[in-house]
Amino acid sequence: MTALIGAPPSDRVRGLRALNPLAKLAAPLPAMTVVLFSRDLVTPLVFLAFAYAVVLGGARPTRRTLALLVIVLPALALAVGAGFSLWADPARVAGTPVLLSAGGWRLHAGAVGIGFATGLRLAALVALALVGGTTTEGPELVRAAIRQLKLPYRVGYAALAAYRFVPRFRHELDVIRAAHRVRGHHGGRGPVAAVRRGLGYLVPLLASAIRHAERVALAMDARAFGAHATRTERHEVPWRPRDTVFVLAFWAVTAIATTALLAPSTP
Repeated sequence: MTALIGAPPSDRVRGLRALNPLAKLAAPLPAMTVVLFSRDLVTPLVFLAFAYAVVLGGARPTRRTLALLVIVLPALALAVGAGFSLWADPARVAGTPVLLSAGGWRLHAGAVGIGFATGLRLAALVALALVGGTTTEGPELVRAAIRQLKLPYRVGYAALAAYRFVPRFRHELDVIRAAHRVRGHHGGRGPVAAVRRGLGYLVPLLASAIRHAERVALAMDARAFGAHATRTERHEVPWRPRDTVFVLAFWAVTAIATTALLAPSTP
């Protein structure tokens, strides 16, 4: 069960990793709601910059996270913006200036605004989700939900065990593919051969999944998992004053930014 429950949290952890997982989930929710219902370009751009500042300043991001923030999210915003610019309803933007024209097709400035507002909204939502997603481990989230939200531990750890099956299946699939290659079961090339190879992986993968599920069930039964209504945790995830301060500060910045964005401009 050590791999299931996870390692103990370190007392030297700093930044976002030292916060309660529920605090990192609750803090961005109002900002995500504001971004979700916004229709302009400025609002998602402001919260996107805010999320970048929080993640880069408090998470010590890895190379993968940096690549996601610097390359993937901007590319996603540009791709979605360009796509929705072409799909926007021409009747809604007919009164805006024409930027491009080809035969009977016209690209209006209003369509570009709608498209890139959608792309920025999506990027801002992903960036806000990364506030907790980049610094939260599954076992910590389960412990916090059991402790603060009173989630039954049978449900929490059963869901976590099912989630841990995914990397196990990936490893088993790699082993099965290597075994087939060693035995020369290539099956040829083309889509038909690829489908045939995939079907050939199903039976050994299913057998491996059943064996792994039996081992996990035996391990949980040996530790009397589910025998009692409550479970003693070796490593607690408490809600500290700093978690309350982080949530309230995040909400305060969200409220101030929203008020400033919604305030009518003075001539």
